[in-house]
Amino acid sequence: MKILLFGATGMIGQRIAAELTDRGHEVTGVSRSGPVKGDVHDSATLAKGYDAVVSAISPPRDGTEPEPPFVAAYRALIDGVRVAGVRRLIAVGGAGSLQVAPGVDLVDTPEFPEIYKKEALAARAVLRLFREVEDLDWTYISPAAEIAPGERTGVYRIGGDQLLVDAEGRSFISAEDYAVAVADELENGAHPRRRITVAY
Repeated sequence: MKILLFGATGMIGQRIAAELTDRGHEVTGVSRSGPVKGDVHDSATLAKGYDAVVSAISPPRDGTEPEPPFVAAYRALIDGVRVAGVRRLIAVGGAGSLQVAPGVDLVDTPEFPEIYKKEALAARAVLRLFREVEDLDWTYISPAAEIAPGERTGVYRIGGDQLLVDAEGRSFISAEDYAVAVADELENGAHPRRRITVAY
């Protein structure tokens, strides 16, 4: 497939690019400083001729960008992908919107780290935006509560709206295996117009 990747220079974006390239896909990475310069606001032009678009952009954690501009960026991405004629869109999501109890999201619990709260709320708003989109085959992929560089095992579990934890109660996935999950979803298209989560 020909895949356009926004946020290609980030921790997760780099690993998605590597995984897809290793599988033989043609990946074009877009970033503000990369070989293909631009951002999601340029998606109507940049995405033309591609089979799928992946967005690995994320809001800053220091609060310098409030929620509305990040949501507006995703609205621009969705509109741009439509104009470009691309139906398949995958978004790297956040874990804060995953439920830890009926009606209770992780971001709303007292234990949720304050440093990540603005980022998590912005990501949840983007998920709500996606859930209004019915004309694109989007998938919003939330990682586990913890995601960090690590080992590529190729093994992971898939869930829906609930936070996945292991036998010790930890919710974790390596960025490498998260990238495997993104690539698998791109190739298989098993969860169109849905949010999924992946963890060990």
